[in-house]
Amino acid sequence: MSRKLRPATQLVRGGLNRSNHGETSEAMFLTSGFVYDSAEQAEATFKSEIEHYQYSRFANPTTTMLEEKLALLEGADLCRLMATGMAAVHSALLSHLKTGDRLVASRALFGSCHWIVSTLLPRYGIEAEFVDGADLDQWKKALSTPAAMVLLESPSNPMLELVDVVAVAKLAHAAGALVVVDNVFATPLLQRPLEQGADIVVYSCTKHMDGQGRVLGGAVLGPKKWVTEVLMPFIRNTGPAMSPFNAWVILKGLETLKLRVDQMCRNAAAVADFLSERAEVARVLYPFRPDHPQHALAVKQMSGGGTLVTFDVKGGKAETFRFMNALKLVDVSNNLGDSRSLVTHPATTTHMRLPEEERARLGITAGTVRLSVGLEDVADLIEDLADALDAIGGAAAVRAAE
Repeated sequence: MSRKLRPATQLVRGGLNRSNHGETSEAMFLTSGFVYDSAEQAEATFKSEIEHYQYSRFANPTTTMLEEKLALLEGADLCRLMATGMAAVHSALLSHLKTGDRLVASRALFGSCHWIVSTLLPRYGIEAEFVDGADLDQWKKALSTPAAMVLLESPSNPMLELVDVVAVAKLAHAAGALVVVDNVFATPLLQRPLEQGADIVVYSCTKHMDGQGRVLGGAVLGPKKWVTEVLMPFIRNTGPAMSPFNAWVILKGLETLKLRVDQMCRNAAAVADFLSERAEVARVLYPFRPDHPQHALAVKQMSGGGTLVTFDVKGGKAETFRFMNALKLVDVSNNLGDSRSLVTHPATTTHMRLPEEERARLGITAGTVRLSVGLEDVADLIEDLADALDAIGGAAAVRAAE
């Protein structure tokens, strides 16, 4: 088809490669290896003289379909799949960086990403510098000297801090750096980092893409030359491959991605408005609320507010745990982007290994709660949250009376 298809159509139709059986759904090729018609064909395959599947650690027909669908959706030249989202981040960085290189990263990163930058990279003689992602002056200072890469999340986990991708990309490119954006919270439907100047986009496909709590997966998307000459040799020889089964499950999840994300965004916006009116809640962060400190930037570079709401419960850890334990519908879980609403306490889960002073600098307090809003009826969600807040409010009143 000559005309460009819209995202909802790409999610259903993109990347499909039917076998000779003419199946409607994508086929699942559960095979570790492939056979050749002759020894000569095998030799030519390994010499890259012809295209032929070799081994599922390198490529597989099912994973290829998912890669092609994601590349179409993202507007990228190529996509390569990984076993997990963290394998995607690790591979994107370590395939490119070498001893003596310098990376500049937004301070507001997922805990494991923060560990890679702060702990792993320096072990290999790679200099890593953190900046406050929302502060362009810090980016300007850090990128006034050459760098090899920039890593950022926008919105960030868990405080929903945004980075001006366009401005940072210009600074990074002037410093000689490639820009890597973790776009998990926004999804490819709500934010287009490559169109904003980023070079490489990484995802945990576990989140919204599967989005139903079933399988793990990751993806790296970028320009053809970089993917083929830098990323591919690294992943071929280190082996962070996604299984064909997981790829097939994620392919099925993508068919409903737009429907789910659209509804989850509507639910999240309503939940954020509700929480902002509760006396037990000290603050609410949601990018499309006018009181978000970066609301103007969010509206500029995103088409929706996302599926996450972050808020602070008054009273610290004890009251926050009482609130979470009082929830009946919302599950306590450190996953996100799921069809089920999930709540976690970042200070004691996803970001617990960060030093306390670093958590404080990021704004993560003992009362911070990250809520991933799902597909339940929003009225039921609000009633559950209200009951849990009422429970801690009533308990606090009893304790005060005593």
